[in-house]
Amino acid sequence: MIKRFSLYGFLKNQRYFEPFIILFFLQQGLSFTQIGILIGFRELLINIIEIPSGAVADLFGRRRSMILSFISYIISFAVFGFSTDYWHFFAAMSFFAIGEAFRTGTHKAMIFTWLRLQGRLDEKTKVYGYTRSWSKIGSVVSTILAVVFVLVTDNYSCVFFFAIVPYIMGLINFLSYPAELEGHQEKHVSVKRVLIHLWECMRSAVENVNLRRLIIESISFEGVYKAVDTYLQPILKNIALMLPIFILWGEAQRSSIIVGIVYIIIYFAAAYASRNAHRLVSFAGSEEACSRLLWKFNTVIYIALIPLLFFELYYVAVICFILLSLLQNFWYPVLLSRFDAFATEEKGATVLSIESQAKSLSTMIFAPLMGVLVDYIGANGPGGDFWPVAAIAVIPALYILATQRKRATA
Repeated sequence: MIKRFSLYGFLKNQRYFEPFIILFFLQQGLSFTQIGILIGFRELLINIIEIPSGAVADLFGRRRSMILSFISYIISFAVFGFSTDYWHFFAAMSFFAIGEAFRTGTHKAMIFTWLRLQGRLDEKTKVYGYTRSWSKIGSVVSTILAVVFVLVTDNYSCVFFFAIVPYIMGLINFLSYPAELEGHQEKHVSVKRVLIHLWECMRSAVENVNLRRLIIESISFEGVYKAVDTYLQPILKNIALMLPIFILWGEAQRSSIIVGIVYIIIYFAAAYASRNAHRLVSFAGSEEACSRLLWKFNTVIYIALIPLLFFELYYVAVICFILLSLLQNFWYPVLLSRFDAFATEEKGATVLSIESQAKSLSTMIFAPLMGVLVDYIGANGPGGDFWPVAAIAVIPALYILATQRKRATA
């Protein structure tokens, strides 16, 4: 099963558009404010659908939910590829949000269920980190192929169509999953039963101080990182256009080379971090201690990014973005393992969906805010365009560090 779990991650990350999605929007004439609104809209829909999707997965079957997720992704990719107007992107984002909502939390819960059935629950950080590393290896392969596609076509739209093929293969992979990974679904489930299950999970997340603290951490680390990571692509584009190489190529082709190289480095680093997260836990002494260590590094990097982006030292700033990705991929397997420690088998997918929803809520707020600040302060004020992004991101990081110290001295 570990091979099939890993294959899922590899195929899921064949998103050939991912290294170029912001550049694709810019190519279509969108401003950073419009892009931020679009990302915020996606995260809003994910928030609306997220927890009910987890309840549906727990009660109706997790494998069925994953199949619905991949079908929604395929529709989304097709709509993106044909889109020409701004409102078309909202339709594409709607299907993408459905895919995200029915996927996040659900597959992780299936992995943890399998570990329980195998009596290997003590290996959850190691196993999840291993399968997540294959997702990142998939991203490396995806980036290489994406660069080839853009070089050949000099257009970002085509990559959406190519992404449909591996997602069809992903659907076939789900059919080989054993039935016991569906969870304890009920044969006759009413809307009332789903709502009751949903309420019980939300109440446990709010009342349980440990779950509540983990949700706040997810908002401040994972959600903010997703919004900040958006700006790596335009920074790399600026670097590509400044370099006196490939000057006979089109703008998309020149950018794809630099973006591809950096994203390959990021994905290799992410694969290494995910696979070795359990080693960092052992080094730190516990998952809690490991989390505190990662938070310290995370805060230092955001602080360093402010002057680097203000003075347009983009070459060094890119190194900070790579380090942020490395930290995020050390941190996320640790976070999920901490979440699973406070969730029951029956509510596993729903609790993990609550975590994902909290992360989406954070991105929904920060993405439009950062877009507006970049367009109206970064572009028109002193310094480079992107320094407000780091200035906003450092605030929640400092808050988490302060509250961690307060708990340590209490």
